[in-house]
Amino acid sequence: MTSPMSDSLFTKQQVELRAKARELADTVMRPVAAKYDVEQTYPWEVQKAIKAAGLYGVWIPKEYGGMGGGVLDLCLVVEEFSRACGGMGVGYAVNALGSFPIIVGGTDEQKQRFLPGVAAGDHLISFGLSEKDAGSDAGSMGAKAVKDGDDYVLNGEKKWNTGGAVATLNTIFAVTNPDRGARGVSAFLVEKDMPGYRVGKHEDKMGIRCVPVVEIHLEDCRVPAANLLGGEEGRGFKHAMATLDRARPGVASQAVGLAQGALDLAMAYTGNRKQFGQSISAFQGIQWMLADMATQVEAARQLVHHAARVIDSGHKHITKVSAMCKLMATDVAMKVTTDAVQLFGGYGYCKDYPIEKYMRDAKITQIYEGTNQIQRLVIARALLREAAGAAP
Repeated sequence: MTSPMSDSLFTKQQVELRAKARELADTVMRPVAAKYDVEQTYPWEVQKAIKAAGLYGVWIPKEYGGMGGGVLDLCLVVEEFSRACGGMGVGYAVNALGSFPIIVGGTDEQKQRFLPGVAAGDHLISFGLSEKDAGSDAGSMGAKAVKDGDDYVLNGEKKWNTGGAVATLNTIFAVTNPDRGARGVSAFLVEKDMPGYRVGKHEDKMGIRCVPVVEIHLEDCRVPAANLLGGEEGRGFKHAMATLDRARPGVASQAVGLAQGALDLAMAYTGNRKQFGQSISAFQGIQWMLADMATQVEAARQLVHHAARVIDSGHKHITKVSAMCKLMATDVAMKVTTDAVQLFGGYGYCKDYPIEKYMRDAKITQIYEGTNQIQRLVIARALLREAAGAAP
């Protein structure tokens, strides 16, 4: 089943990217999705296929080796990958999350040094913001960075680091000035072979099991001052928030892909499943469920694409629309995948069919890169600011 998207709404590059991503998802990802879900191992064969297809450079500017595409280009690829496997979708998208800080806040030297390797797929990159006691409240992080000559010495732990076990580069946030709160946070580009950088616990997860989510331990980790993002202390929190504004549509696209993939499977199953002498899709109750699911998926997709276009336009105020698309799309993903399991009946609850994996993969989209409760706070605060500004 193909979603009803008109190619006239997209650039030639976007149409080609979507087609290439869909082919890769169908031929490389879908056949091995269950295998890597069970094994909970990283699909290096998939990573190599994405690299060979040249898709790691989608969101990276041309002057740094990329295709020069925007957030919308990224979203189109992530959706197609996630239709086949949510874990492989986010395993790809996390490289955008990790490299967006460099794009929005790095010096030209840092961009020249790090982005071409990411664009080529030679280097995977992750994002180290959250900690055990600093999740939604990212400003209360405990990791510290102290200047020592030409280096910074980092100490602390990072939690929920998606892709951290396979990444060669990690954008790590740490406090350089404890007296300034969030304004005392700085960002560092930490390479995996730097002394004192260690990958710790691997989480045993409900879903997205093919991509490692790990703890990162920083134990007197020496990082050259040249790797201080932007070359200036105290701008890390600003870089993190700007990154999340640009990355949340990627999570939303993962959610749309999961929802669309679940709907595709539900359409096929209900058309083939016979009860009372006819396919169950002939029953009005089933048809209404399918109609609601398809409408919700398309509404979420269009909001995601709108948000991506707003971001790509260079608009200054993107936080609200970014949060809105993440909130809606991920809630839709959980609703649609749960309904799809219901349509499969008892078979939907068993691992013999792939549908239950979609529901497991969908749940995390409501949690990471800002829980949906946080998204509602972000949206409400933006609304109240707008109302206050419009008041006479």
